Amino acid sequence: METQNLKEMLNPMAVGNLPLRERKYAQTKLALLHAALERLEARPLDQLSVRELCEATQVSEATFFNYFHSKTDLLHYFGQLWALEATWHGRAAGYSGLAAIHDLFDFAARHMQEHPGTWGEVIALQARTRERLTLPPLTRAECRLALPEREEREELDERPAKGLEALITPQLEHAVRSGELPPNTLIPTALVALLAIFFGVPLSLRASNPKGIGHLFRQELAILWAGLRAVAQPPR
Repeated sequence: METQNLKEMLNPMAVGNLPLRERKYAQTKLALLHAALERLEARPLDQLSVRELCEATQVSEATFFNYFHSKTDLLHYFGQLWALEATWHGRAAGYSGLAAIHDLFDFAARHMQEHPGTWGEVIALQARTRERLTLPPLTRAECRLALPEREEREELDERPAKGLEALITPQLEHAVRSGELPPNTLIPTALVALLAIFFGVPLSLRASNPKGIGHLFRQELAILWAGLRAVAQPPR
């Protein structure tokens, strides 16, 4: 999700045909997230107070907790919206198989370079999270307000925001079917390796060379594909 201008993000024209209650819910929730994202580029989440975010969006602290159980829920919400945008981007790009995975990683790299503070917090949260979370689905108003400039957003209304695993797994399966990867490729193993690259590369380069994330992503992906093909070769 782009940290776009708040006025543009909350453009009522994008949701004019939706119920008022749904619109207001989405506008308030997105405004709170936007306030957090702006500040995360300068300070970590543990240095942001709920009161500060509420003052920035002119809502009460009680209202904040109607939307989020804790500040970390803001990061989970960001992840949902980013996955929604990645879903739209992937559909618009039209790639499949390994090309789709490369395109997803390039898309992520650009976003990580533009918003290093936010992604640093997301990666730290991933390391701390010990169980799989079930998040409430995004509403139609949230989808439309988060991506106001996207065409065919009505189609996205009917699609739940996919997590990273759900974005990658079908492309791995396609790569096996199309012969890009060997038929005996273990999809769960390949998926774990891809998740390690996705979160490990930006963590490794965060302090030394954040602009190199995309380049190292491409190198690591090439190494992974070569390794999967090599393992499939019969011993000589």
